[in-house]
Amino acid sequence: MKIPKSLLVDPEKSTVYGTFAVAISVWAFSYSSVFGQILILAYYAVWLPLILVDYRRLLRHASSAWLPLAFAFYVCLSVFWSDAPGITLRTAIQYCSHIACAYIAARTVSVRTLTIGSLIGIFVVLLYSLKVGSYSYDMLDGTYNFVGAFSSKNQIGFVASLGIYFCIVFLVFLRRGRTSLFLTAPVLVLSAYLLVMAHSATSTASIPAALALVALLAMAKKLSLRYRRVIFLVGAFGLVAVTVVAFAGLLDFVLGTFGKDSTLTGRTYLWEQGWDAAQQAPILGVGYAAYWVQGFAEAERLWNEFYITTRSGFHFHNTYIEALVELGYVGATLMSLIIVRPLWGHISALIFRTWQAESVILAGVMVLLFIRSFVEIDTFNPYIMGSFLLYYSYFKLVRVPVARPRWAAANLAEPETARG
Repeated sequence: MKIPKSLLVDPEKSTVYGTFAVAISVWAFSYSSVFGQILILAYYAVWLPLILVDYRRLLRHASSAWLPLAFAFYVCLSVFWSDAPGITLRTAIQYCSHIACAYIAARTVSVRTLTIGSLIGIFVVLLYSLKVGSYSYDMLDGTYNFVGAFSSKNQIGFVASLGIYFCIVFLVFLRRGRTSLFLTAPVLVLSAYLLVMAHSATSTASIPAALALVALLAMAKKLSLRYRRVIFLVGAFGLVAVTVVAFAGLLDFVLGTFGKDSTLTGRTYLWEQGWDAAQQAPILGVGYAAYWVQGFAEAERLWNEFYITTRSGFHFHNTYIEALVELGYVGATLMSLIIVRPLWGHISALIFRTWQAESVILAGVMVLLFIRSFVEIDTFNPYIMGSFLLYYSYFKLVRVPVARPRWAAANLAEPETARG
């Protein structure tokens, strides 16, 4: 049986396969550390073979990806000055292949398919965590937090917040019929429940901001382009003011609802330590993934101070500081541009061009990732949902025209004439 290419690589027709591929990816991002390399191989298996199906579609307008390609090249290049070249080389290859999978997904999967696949994957992931039912003791504030099958409350909180977000945007923009309401309700309820159980202040604070932007952009549909631009200028100044206020007091307010403060969580101390570490190699950094290495004195010291007995899976809780330490000012600048480009691109498309629901959804995703980038590193490592969504949103900025087959004159001729 011959399967038409369009069922695999055409975003308008690849709903079944794309949903399956995205769901497998979500599972791999969540539990690869639990089930091992088999999930990573499954992740590669659902995306990389699509190159062989229709390489012309994937290579069309590939030059638009110059910024991620430049960053990927720089990440690989850092092996030459890395303090741990072997680790840098392996992790850089993983990160580059991860970007490639996101690129293929953006070319072959629509935003609606991404949303449906994410909802299915998130629901299964959260169900499994609910079945495991593990709690983690926080040595810094003396509390127990639900982590399920994850290693951190922030990880399960991020997945739960994505579950809430995709449920809401699907119901508002993408659903077809009332059946969708009943199908998404269990995902929404389970995501909200586990978000509360995880006590993740970062996820709890970021999801309302993303939904508020989505609501604002949704209302802009009713306005003409002229009024959208006026509201955009007013909103831009308002956003700057709100950001200043938010960083001045909102974080402590949200943490206060959980009985914590920004100093108690240890992040301000980590940021100071990260800034001091960055001064040792400010231009190029110490090499990608070459700081948190077992046996290195500074990494061992911080693991010991924060009671990280596994001596792995730890970071500076800030994307830009992490990039500054490992890749210097050059890498941190590239990483910042990659985050800002799709955020600005999707919002400006709604304000200055035609309103589209897909841009609204991806703009909300980018706001979620942008807020979290100041307290997490969701976009800096391979095999993480955040980095997959970042590059998917980036590559979706370029609309690739679908090549339509043209009928040749010989196909319209009578059989006798054709033989003649």
